[in-house]
Amino acid sequence: MEKIPFAGRLVMLGCGSIGQGVLPLILRHIDMPRERIHILTADERGHDVAKESGVAITVKPLTRENYRALLTPLLGAGDFLVNLSVDVSSVALIALCRELGALYLDTCIEPWAGGYTDPTLTPSQRSNYALRESALALAGGASGAPTALLTHGANPGLVSHFVKQALLNIARDTGVEADMPAGRDEWAALAERLGVKVIHIAERDTQSADQAKAPGEFVNTWSIDGFAGEGRQPAELGWGTHERTFPADARRHEFGCGAAIYLLRPGAGTRVRTWTPLEGPFHGFLVTHNESISIADYYTRRGANGTVIYRPTVHYAYHPCDDAVLSLHEMAGKNWELQKRQRLMMDEIARGMDELGVLLMGHARNAYWYGSRLTVEEARRLAPYNNATSLQVTAAVLGGIVWVIENPLAGIVEPDHIDHARVLKIALPYLGEMAGAYSDWTPLVGRGVLFPEEVDTSSPWQFGNFRVS
Repeated sequence: MEKIPFAGRLVMLGCGSIGQGVLPLILRHIDMPRERIHILTADERGHDVAKESGVAITVKPLTRENYRALLTPLLGAGDFLVNLSVDVSSVALIALCRELGALYLDTCIEPWAGGYTDPTLTPSQRSNYALRESALALAGGASGAPTALLTHGANPGLVSHFVKQALLNIARDTGVEADMPAGRDEWAALAERLGVKVIHIAERDTQSADQAKAPGEFVNTWSIDGFAGEGRQPAELGWGTHERTFPADARRHEFGCGAAIYLLRPGAGTRVRTWTPLEGPFHGFLVTHNESISIADYYTRRGANGTVIYRPTVHYAYHPCDDAVLSLHEMAGKNWELQKRQRLMMDEIARGMDELGVLLMGHARNAYWYGSRLTVEEARRLAPYNNATSLQVTAAVLGGIVWVIENPLAGIVEPDHIDHARVLKIALPYLGEMAGAYSDWTPLVGRGVLFPEEVDTSSPWQFGNFRVS
């Protein structure tokens, strides 16, 4: 078992399902005294896990007014802030860490509480696109700054590494000669050469418990606040160069990299057709995620005059556990007001798996899914305080922590820009069965059998063919 030495202090912000799940992995793989680890969290969740682990914990919500006073005594040059919280501004934390000389990692670029649903903001301003742009703006061209690794959970995060491995696998299997790409331009050129037009983060969670969802209750296998928050944001997707028809309810952002668009409707109310090897075809929610934007941006190839020559369409296509689907349906019926009763499924999960991967479409072999199949039984055997969904996240957090420790002066970076092989080496032992599968599925399969449908049969990979009307 690989152990990575770390000489600084480590502060973990937040101790919900992901914080509780990653703590034993940190203690297992990061070689440091547990006395130098401190958890700062908004509520009592995780208190027992911290106590059992011999790690100090302080229960105190961070706000705009107190975050500097609470964190400054705990962080200095060479220390590490692992941000697993919600409702705390990632931009504010990154700026503070840079000021103090501390390392930083998060799994999502969060706004302050209420930022996802602030009616005074336009849909563009409360999008993940805008949050990403605000975080990247902190880079300011500085080199040699303490590393801040953005959005390195399962997705966003781990799936960016899956995309790179999937591209290498497709190149191998289609006879396309390809050395390991050296950087962004070469990765984009490889994706273009292979003919990849669409990338789905295609996920199906089948975990279930004997205790069914009750009326007025929101049930999920990972952060309820996090899922509800992102589900109520506008649906967002990276917009590819092969697309012919711009959706009537879509809008472009008037700032930033220009790699993505958004829809004037919530992601939890937008469905798309997708496919995974075990589930086959299904409808997933087009929930906004940072990777939809960062992957599309990373694989953009431009001409000498800045004109976009190539970009794939990229978005999430997520079918959560069945009880979470019912929870979303009920929440939508209440005008997107979150249920007061909430239950995070953990010990009561009796069966099921999370099939999480990337589906690359449009190449010579049509479609290729690559990812993790992790059952709840395997997750519990591999690491305490985890289910299948949480372990896919916590393994990625661990991989990100290791990369940051080994690359402490990289400045602000996203998962797409870092060494995918190194992160996968750390995470793979916790991801269950890694599988790759080709398919002849397209979103046109079986269409128009029962009712007539308007589809573009000349180009199956158009977004309009994927979208469920």
